[in-house]
Amino acid sequence: MKQIGLLGGMSWASTAVYYERINRIISAKMGGLHSAKIVVYSVDFSEIAYLQRDGRWEEAAAILIEAAKRIEAAGADFLLICTNTMHKLADLIQAQLNIPLLHLIDATAEEITRRGCKKVGLLGTRFTMEEGFYKGRLETQHGLQVIVPDEDSRRTVHRIIYDELCTGEIHDGSRSQYIGIINDLCTQGAEGIILGCTEIGLLIKQEHVDVQLFDTTEIHCEHAVYLALDGQ
Repeated sequence: MKQIGLLGGMSWASTAVYYERINRIISAKMGGLHSAKIVVYSVDFSEIAYLQRDGRWEEAAAILIEAAKRIEAAGADFLLICTNTMHKLADLIQAQLNIPLLHLIDATAEEITRRGCKKVGLLGTRFTMEEGFYKGRLETQHGLQVIVPDEDSRRTVHRIIYDELCTGEIHDGSRSQYIGIINDLCTQGAEGIILGCTEIGLLIKQEHVDVQLFDTTEIHCEHAVYLALDGQ
């Protein structure tokens, strides 16, 4: 079994889901007392969020590169960045490592294609929904059509992520707002919805909506286990 490196803390709530989900998949596949070999480095999200707000991405990259190098030095065979938004910096981080980075966006695109979807809605932080690093990669490298909510809805999605989900708060009212936004995307032709923030899966589950969901945390974890077990 290969050792998985998790660059987490963005937020701690979603990183906890990564750790639990990977271990549950390993246990289901291997049985007995098996668990995953994992190296976790958890940053202080307050520092990262401050740099995000100010657009100081190079400084954020420096923090994550240093953390990733520590994960590599601890013996990880490959790296997962346990956040959608910070995949904005994935290429910069990969360039400083000798181990591969398992790219969340590419893993998600493979699953979307496997399920036969061509047009998908994207929910996430405003950085994820509005900047080109996510939507553009899905469109140019994977041939998908991606739509995002309108401006007011994007503000709502972003606010709930940072003010509630990142601190572990789950509210029924916020779920209702998300469901309404998802329904709006479906009326625009979305065949599936990308939960493009690692915390959204804490709030929205498949049983809440009729459209198929692509939970990026779940997909990323499944791919990590597949790689750790050499394709088993």
